Amino acid sequence: MKRLLRYLKNYKKQLVFGPFFKLLEAIFELIVPLVMAKIIDVGIINRDSAYVLKMSGIIVLLGVCGLGFALTCQFLAAKCAYGFGTELREALYRHINSLSYTSIDRIGTSSLVNRLTNDSMTVQNGVNMFIRLAVRAPFLVIGAAVMAFMIDVRLSLVLFVAAPLISVIIFFIMRRTVPMYKKTQQKLDKASLLTRESLEGTRVIRAFSRQSEEIEEFNEAVDEIAECSASVGRISAILNPAAFMIMNLGIVAIVWFGGLRIDGGSLTQGELTAFTNYMTQILLALVVLANLIVIFTKAFASANRISEVFDLPPEETGTKMPDAGSGNIIEFCGVSFAYESAGEESVRGLSFTLRRGEELGIIGGTGSGKSTAAALIPGFYRPTAGEVIVSGVNVNEVDAEELRRIIGYVPQKAVLFTGTVRENMRWRKADATDEEIIAALKTAQAWEFVSKLPDGLDTLISQGGKNLSGGQKQRISIARALVGDPDILILDDSTSALDYATDLKLRKALRADHAETSVIMISQRTTSLMEADKIIVMEDGSPVGIGTHDELLGSCEVYRDIYRSQMNEKEDRNA
Repeated sequence: MKRLLRYLKNYKKQLVFGPFFKLLEAIFELIVPLVMAKIIDVGIINRDSAYVLKMSGIIVLLGVCGLGFALTCQFLAAKCAYGFGTELREALYRHINSLSYTSIDRIGTSSLVNRLTNDSMTVQNGVNMFIRLAVRAPFLVIGAAVMAFMIDVRLSLVLFVAAPLISVIIFFIMRRTVPMYKKTQQKLDKASLLTRESLEGTRVIRAFSRQSEEIEEFNEAVDEIAECSASVGRISAILNPAAFMIMNLGIVAIVWFGGLRIDGGSLTQGELTAFTNYMTQILLALVVLANLIVIFTKAFASANRISEVFDLPPEETGTKMPDAGSGNIIEFCGVSFAYESAGEESVRGLSFTLRRGEELGIIGGTGSGKSTAAALIPGFYRPTAGEVIVSGVNVNEVDAEELRRIIGYVPQKAVLFTGTVRENMRWRKADATDEEIIAALKTAQAWEFVSKLPDGLDTLISQGGKNLSGGQKQRISIARALVGDPDILILDDSTSALDYATDLKLRKALRADHAETSVIMISQRTTSLMEADKIIVMEDGSPVGIGTHDELLGSCEVYRDIYRSQMNEKEDRNA
């Protein structure tokens, strides 16, 4: 929680004056019973209506002033809390965007979303309630106890019996419920994960008619949340009845013993009324304090979850990228990599070099480590052994933003964002001209259909590119990576939705339009890699063959099997 206090630095005035005005309201509230005592002991007993009206006016004035102080505090609390929440979410979102893939994988996307939204809101509410009640409730308890003690010392013993009893109940309830709040948050993470997966995979779910199973699984998850929340509610429900029972018994005791004190002449009727009011104020403030503890407990649990995200180190900054020379632009030197949660290495002992303008193909079965190897080049993941060198610099020592500035990356799943085609095309180069965009679209074989769209480059792409086909999304993604003429282009199985003719045109256009760009193409098709300067064959994370297409046909059995499985007998004989 301490780590998050920095986001309150711009709201110091609200933090000071908010509780101050709430304190004034509490002081005025403590004065009211004394005024009521005077009304009873002086005005009513003496039947002095003028005095009663005068003192009643003072009570109204105290109430109006208290209302004004309360509203001022509410305004300051809201300004501070919502300002704090805004800055916290902005900082958290900025930090999440600075995290490496490894750090994001450690917590999980759904949990990060939940912490950014639900947990930040809980902490924000904690700040709000702190300003509004953290000073008022304890002050009322102490102030009312002091005022009651000043009225009658012996009768105050009732308070010193009732208050500890309520405190014991509060402690018992807090001890049982506090651990449950963190458990509830974890269950919310699970529900968020299921929601995200279901919404992203809605087409697959419907294709396999799995709606009922998914609904049942989601219902189980939310039922767990409901059950946990109900358990907390059942325990917390004891608080108010038990507290009010003790309070009412305490009032009965005060009236009983107070009546005896009045008969003995040691106490007036007005003082007894004031004492009863102070008793009520103390016990109600204790209940408020208990609810405040619950809110703070939730806030602290959420603050710890947010702090866990801030504790994740951002991607390290390093040196600037030198200009790419004519020599090796990429070198892998005995590179191995294992994901944190995986027992085995996904890539083992990979070594190769790639010169500027050359094309490298990577092929292999599913799960052979192709995409993982490609992800090491932009520094999405850091190798656990060996070195990845780009333009003569170890990727561990170079600034990640500088490194990715020279790389055009197209992931397996084409990702487009809500906005126009032009806005999507300017992700690599914000000031790209229409001429540069159109040139990239032509190279990616996308201009033909983009030019026929209703508004051309100004055509709006819906969320996730739902108004485009798979092949269209892939071609726009490839064109986006080409804007700005990157030194390195990584195509991670990003032509899988293209037909063979379009794939061939794309490869020819890349060689013609971007001759100086080094291309790493991951593909399941041997036909897409046949003309590559070098092909790496991966199997179970290890390279089992490196060479040209002709060399691998003669030396690598795995590559030969892949090639023959994709060629018919006639094509195989002609080969």
